[in-house]
Amino acid sequence: MNKPNASSKKILIIGINFSPELTGIGKYTGDMVEWFVDNDYECTVITSFPYYPFWKVQPPYTNKFYKREVLKDGKLTVYRCPLYVPEKPGGLKRLIHEATFFLSAYFVLISLLFKSKNDYIFCIAPPFHLGFLGLFYRFFKRGEIIYHIQDLQIEAARDLNMLKSKRAFKILFAMEKFIMHKVDFVSSISKGMLKKISVKTNREITFFPNWVDTDTCYPIANSAELKSMWNFDADDKVVLYSGSIGEKQGIEAILDVAEQLKQVSFIKFVICGTGPHKDKLIQRAKQQQLDNVSFFPLQERHLFNSFLNMADVHLVLQKKSAADLVMPSKLTTILAVGGLALVTAEQGTTLYEVIKDNNMGVVIPPEDIDQLKAAIFNCCTSDNAEIKLNARNYAENHLNISKVIRRMMSNMQKTVYPEPKGIKYLRLDRDAD
Repeated sequence: MNKPNASSKKILIIGINFSPELTGIGKYTGDMVEWFVDNDYECTVITSFPYYPFWKVQPPYTNKFYKREVLKDGKLTVYRCPLYVPEKPGGLKRLIHEATFFLSAYFVLISLLFKSKNDYIFCIAPPFHLGFLGLFYRFFKRGEIIYHIQDLQIEAARDLNMLKSKRAFKILFAMEKFIMHKVDFVSSISKGMLKKISVKTNREITFFPNWVDTDTCYPIANSAELKSMWNFDADDKVVLYSGSIGEKQGIEAILDVAEQLKQVSFIKFVICGTGPHKDKLIQRAKQQQLDNVSFFPLQERHLFNSFLNMADVHLVLQKKSAADLVMPSKLTTILAVGGLALVTAEQGTTLYEVIKDNNMGVVIPPEDIDQLKAAIFNCCTSDNAEIKLNARNYAENHLNISKVIRRMMSNMQKTVYPEPKGIKYLRLDRDAD
């Protein structure tokens, strides 16, 4: 085993989700760490055992307590910590879930105080309170903390009625404000989320968008031929939802539209992924005899690009209550493969504006079954070549993983765009390579 370069920068990443999770925050944190290692950083990761989006620890990590993995010729060390994983996550169960990880990660962090210091500490939220672990480590070892917000967790819990205690929310917001005031940098993934965060803290917020590897996710010519791999006809129009099946997506609408389009035999609906509501959807589809709806498990990495290219329409669904609280992680890969994204988003949200401004998808209001039905039919019967080309170009120019992370690391202390006040935008039209 080769020893890490003694002169390389050292990074500590604290996050509940990490590789080999295939979707959501774990995928992005895993991609980021892999990029750091490939670019001569030495990384240490404190994380849990992979459980998302299944809400069950996955083999071969079942029945483990703590586990230490040394990878990438010694340049990556992963500490996996035990935690409680509820089979059906709800408000209180999620709190316990995150608290158990915080506690088990704390003991690993104590052991790291006796090792060489890290130059940067990335705290990935949610859970939002992992920022306290970063502050604890910095108190003894120094280093700069980047508090990176993937979801506005507390607002989502409030607006989706996952918790109802006003006093509890007051305490949670106060804790979050304390963290954001004390860390060195606060970053997030969309302009809408940056605006919401800037209201809560009087400091600059850095734009650090999610990314995609445009070398492994790319368009495939004659993608209709791929459909036979998943038992569809070449002439079928496949409408795909791929990702977590949870409360924020409003996936029930797919079954409503599928029922109304039963007689349009060439339109097929595919729901791919897992989550706490999948079994209910499968049962409902059986009861309604929706033969035009198929359910698939998450696809392996070596099949994922072909699977995305197989689809004619990609659904990116959100409820109204989730507006600008999260940015759908699936969108980056859809754009990278030159897919036609059909997005539900309210006018004025970041998701609405970025799709409309770049003409790289179709946007309709959320929670409107009639408009969703009409948009799906129109997407399946129209020429969308220009939109698909725009999607791929946007991914290459603005979402390429190397460009995004290089800009973050090199421009961390530079204010490029002062507008709107209190928000720091990293330039997306300058190649930092």
